[in-house]
Amino acid sequence: MAGRGRNRESELVVAEIDRRLTRRMRYTTPLVRDERVHLVASQLHALLQRGISVRPDIEQALCLREDLTASVLEGFLRDEVRKVGFERVVFGLSGGIDSALSAYLATRALGREQVHAVLMPYRSSSPSSLADAMEVVRDLNIPHTVVEITGPIDAYFEQMDKLLGKQASPLRRGNRMARERMVTLYDLSAAMNALVVGTSNKTELLLGYGTQFGDMASAINPIGDLYKCQVRQLSAYVGVPQSILNKAPSADLWADQTDEKELGFTYDDADEILYQWVDLRLSPDEIVERGYDESLVRHIVQRVQRNQYKRKPPIIAKLSGRTIGIDFRYLRDWGH
Repeated sequence: MAGRGRNRESELVVAEIDRRLTRRMRYTTPLVRDERVHLVASQLHALLQRGISVRPDIEQALCLREDLTASVLEGFLRDEVRKVGFERVVFGLSGGIDSALSAYLATRALGREQVHAVLMPYRSSSPSSLADAMEVVRDLNIPHTVVEITGPIDAYFEQMDKLLGKQASPLRRGNRMARERMVTLYDLSAAMNALVVGTSNKTELLLGYGTQFGDMASAINPIGDLYKCQVRQLSAYVGVPQSILNKAPSADLWADQTDEKELGFTYDDADEILYQWVDLRLSPDEIVERGYDESLVRHIVQRVQRNQYKRKPPIIAKLSGRTIGIDFRYLRDWGH
């Protein structure tokens, strides 16, 4: 690091930069590691106790400086909410670790009066998910609303199953539930004059493990640049309940569903491979040469590529001299 200004505040910083090191440091030193030199053995042990099982060198690279990370993300939330004229946020709270972390960060950033959690169970949702979500609500002492989505979901598929002459697949039902929840959040966003906060992490976004215009939708996302193992680390730091930290990740779309069972690999495996391919810019062949299973590496890389469309806004056919998103591009807070 050549120099440092105050976090998310305007300041003139003058520093000398070694141009020879710029490219290498850009790809090997994430923002939230710029003051960390070595990861001490006690910290490695603590991470292993939290269930992270990645190679030590990758584990060290992905290890966050927790206080700095939290400060950056809280500053991000305050700035991005207020610069577009809002004071409040609303978010879905599922009882999982990702939405819990977003809840804790938003509350720390804006204060409990300016956040609103929405719990949206379906009849097949695990009772423990609702219980864990309520534990977050009680711990943070934040306003919340419980919106049961069973009625609209069942009514929709009762009609569509008759129209199509077949029963909806679990995938269709899961996608519909995710979009029903996001429709609910955006309706409450208008009712409460609050921005919708996202809860998708970097691993999920890269893998496309989410529903387009469903759980992947939001106005701002504080955790979208954190790999799943980093979500675990930061969640423990901000005080997410132990019951949430310890349970298997699940979208809770049907009985006994877990993320890793559905994906066919663990988040730790995905984080290792994605970090080396995305952040270090190693080729798939180079990752395989480091001892990783070739079929898994290819599968993960292909999945990221195949789901690129989910991470992009709708494509507009260009006809004029200035097309939205191509030639007509301004900052998000333009006009405020």
